[in-house]
Amino acid sequence: MLNYFYDNGLINYSDKEITDWREAIAESCQLLLDKKIIDQTYVDEIIRCVEEHGPYIVIVPEVAMPHSSEESEGVFGTAISFTKMKHSVSFESADEEKSAVLFFTLAAKNPEEHMENIQNLSELLMTEGLIERLAETQSIEEYKAVMKEFNV
Repeated sequence: MLNYFYDNGLINYSDKEITDWREAIAESCQLLLDKKIIDQTYVDEIIRCVEEHGPYIVIVPEVAMPHSSEESEGVFGTAISFTKMKHSVSFESADEEKSAVLFFTLAAKNPEEHMENIQNLSELLMTEGLIERLAETQSIEEYKAVMKEFNV
């Protein structure tokens, strides 16, 4: 699956000084916006869902999976993008485990593709040592080395 992000141009190493989780979500959606897979409606919906339900998108410490419901508006295709932030971004100041530096942003046209995205990403993230290695990367060249090392 690491090949998928690379082959589809869905990797972003952000150099922005982002401290607010809303900005981080917007930045993590940028590639999907650029490729017209989503529009701003979907970005706003993800932010609204986190405001309403809390930081449910931080699935493990340092990893966020921005997404909304499987029937969201503003989604025109199915894809997952990978964004590595320059610094970890806190979603909940009282809980260190609710911070993320790696963002895997999901968009899906229908419920089946939504669940398939979540399942595939979950399997990838269970690969021992992968999260730590991705968090250490600073460039696409380093990402490619991790891709080769883990062969996933």
